[in-house]
Amino acid sequence: MELLQAFLTVTVVHLLAAASPGPDFVMVSQQSLVHGRRAGLLCSLGIALGLSVHIVYSSIGMASLMSQSSGLLWVIKYLAAAYLIYLGIKGLRSRAASSTSEAPGEVLRRSAWKLVSMGFLCNAINPKAPLYFLSVFSLVLTPDMPPLQLAALGLWMMLLQFGWFSSVALLLSWPAVKRRFLRIGHWVDRVLGMVMLGFGLRLLFSRTN
Repeated sequence: MELLQAFLTVTVVHLLAAASPGPDFVMVSQQSLVHGRRAGLLCSLGIALGLSVHIVYSSIGMASLMSQSSGLLWVIKYLAAAYLIYLGIKGLRSRAASSTSEAPGEVLRRSAWKLVSMGFLCNAINPKAPLYFLSVFSLVLTPDMPPLQLAALGLWMMLLQFGWFSSVALLLSWPAVKRRFLRIGHWVDRVLGMVMLGFGLRLLFSRTN
C-alpha cells in the first residue's frame, strides 16, 4: 500500500473511531464544560499521548499477543473499569459551587500534569484498543514498510486524536456555550459522571473475547 493511501485510510478510520461516543469524549466534554478550555485541551493532549502506548505495542506485534492472552486482557480490563468507575463516582459527588467561588480559580488549582495524566490514563488503559489498533495496522502495514514511515503514521494518528478532541474542547468552552452551563456545572459533572460510571460497569461485567 502506498504511503499516501495508508495515510488516507488511517485518517478516515481513526477520525470515525475518535468521533464515536466513549470515555475519552465524556472526559473532554466534562472538563471543558465545567473547568474550562485549558482543562479540556490538556485532557485532549493526554488522550493523544495515550495513543503512543497502543501505537508502540501494535507496531511491534504486541496487539496480536494481547488479543490472544486472556489473562493479560483481563488485567487491563479490570484496571480500566476501576478507573472509569472512580471517575464516575467522583463526578456523581460533585457539589454546586458557592456564590463566592470563582470558576477561573478552580481551573488554576488543577495542575497541567494532573489534567494530562487523566487523559493519558483514560486512553492508555482502554482494553478495546489492542484489537482496534491491530485492525487498523493490519490495513496499512506491509512487511517492507520502513520504520520511519511507521513512526510517521503513528504520529499522524496522535495528531488526529488531539485535533478532534481539541475541537470538542474549544467548542464546549466557547463563552456562549459556557454561559448556559455556568449555573449547572455540578449537574453536568453528575450526569457525565453517571455516563462514565456506566462505561466502567459495562466494561466490568462484559465478557472479554
